[in-house]
Amino acid sequence: MRMQSAIAMIYPHHCATCDTAVDQHGGLCGPCWRDTPFIHGLACNKCGAPLPGEDDQALHCDDCMRIARPWSRGLAATIYRDNARKLVLQIKHADRLDMVPAAAGWMAKKALPLCAPDSVVVPVPVHWTRLLRRRFNQAAMLSAAMARNLGLEHAPRALLRVKQTTVQDGKTVDARFADLRDSMVPNPRFSGILRGRPALLVDDVMTSGATLAAATEAAMRAGASRVDVVTLARVVKDA
Repeated sequence: MRMQSAIAMIYPHHCATCDTAVDQHGGLCGPCWRDTPFIHGLACNKCGAPLPGEDDQALHCDDCMRIARPWSRGLAATIYRDNARKLVLQIKHADRLDMVPAAAGWMAKKALPLCAPDSVVVPVPVHWTRLLRRRFNQAAMLSAAMARNLGLEHAPRALLRVKQTTVQDGKTVDARFADLRDSMVPNPRFSGILRGRPALLVDDVMTSGATLAAATEAAMRAGASRVDVVTLARVVKDA
């Protein structure tokens, strides 16, 4: 009997979002899988939001036709509702880092079309004061696991968040972009890793895209040849 099998008999695996026993660590039970709105089929190629129809031509959602996106392509693993919303909030606010491997695995599969052999995986940074309060950056936890899944280099300190912004909930799109303008910069000690290489920017949730836009602009100033983005969840209107 393999050691892993013996351990599983003593300490059985549980669903990533409930207490139901499952076969694999970080897996979802049947009901939780059913209640997790994964994004399949046609999606906006700038943010990953699902789109109606079956045509695979390059399409943008309403938001991405209205708001300029500085990155090249963007994808999301889930819609931010139901079990996906629960998972995001538990990682961010309940220290459920045991959920990260499963979530990062979904993101890595989604991100495959965006990857090149020399791509660098970069998390959206948080301000040091928020890191002090929360003790970890959930984007960096997801990006580290993603990089391992994809066999790519991870650069968790390539970017710095130099402006302490307030909570974005409830703000208008314009207010979000204004608040986050110039909030991130290349880290002078570590951003050289991005020079001339494609960057895969990682965050947990995309709402307006203001945070990802600020991080993308910082990565481009660091010399990234292109920037693509991938998120665990995408906020979708009327979802």
